[in-house]
Amino acid sequence: MDPNLANNPQLIQFLSQEKERAMANEVVAKITSSCWDKCVDKPGSKFSSSETSCLSNCALRYMDMTMLIMKRFQQQ
Repeated sequence: MDPNLANNPQLIQFLSQEKERAMANEVVAKITSSCWDKCVDKPGSKFSSSETSCLSNCALRYMDMTMLIMKRFQQQ
């Protein structure tokens, strides 16, 4: 890599934003996969009220646990 590029603040900021975007996409994919498997029995044209509730609660719990784990790692 060109040394001038490695010290370019705009490039560093862009790469940081792309890394954050990739991490966010990964979290969404994990939530979608695990909550879908847990909450949806047979896909249809609409979610039932119990599926909607389950998906919402599952996603919220997943995000809460992710934040808790991140805080624990930051404390160390």
